[in-house]
Amino acid sequence: MALRKIVEMGEDCLTKVCRPVTDFNQRLHTLLDDMTETLAEANGAGLAAPQVGILRRLCIVMDMDSEEYIELVNPEIIARSGEQTGLEGCLSVPGKWGLVTRPGYVRVRAQDRDGQWFEVEGEGLTARCFCHELEHLDGRLYTEHIDRFLTEEEVEELMNQEDD
Repeated sequence: MALRKIVEMGEDCLTKVCRPVTDFNQRLHTLLDDMTETLAEANGAGLAAPQVGILRRLCIVMDMDSEEYIELVNPEIIARSGEQTGLEGCLSVPGKWGLVTRPGYVRVRAQDRDGQWFEVEGEGLTARCFCHELEHLDGRLYTEHIDRFLTEEEVEELMNQEDD
């Protein structure tokens, strides 16, 4: 496994719609392994292929309940409900945060690294991560949902509220 460079806002690959994965081979497995290692090293909640310069429809999301990584290949949201507004940041927009409204519950259909279809669901932060990472696959960033970046003081205050 190897760490991949995380590209930052302003890079073209973050604004492109990704192509579906069609080859479920060792190259895909290596990419998924590298992305998982990169995500763990960056201490993030999710990482999409375009964030490491690969225009394919795949991402890794941390399940906040089990604290395990979920690999999603060719994912699509098939159900959503509720609403939550919360603090959101991105490894490709380092040091910047905003308030984003997302569904409170999301169900995703995706393939695993071997091409088998499965469904997974999440609430709260996991649902937020699913939405955030799948938007990356369509060339979109969370910054499209915010009015402005929050100040450090506002971020600290919101994080303290979440800890209570």
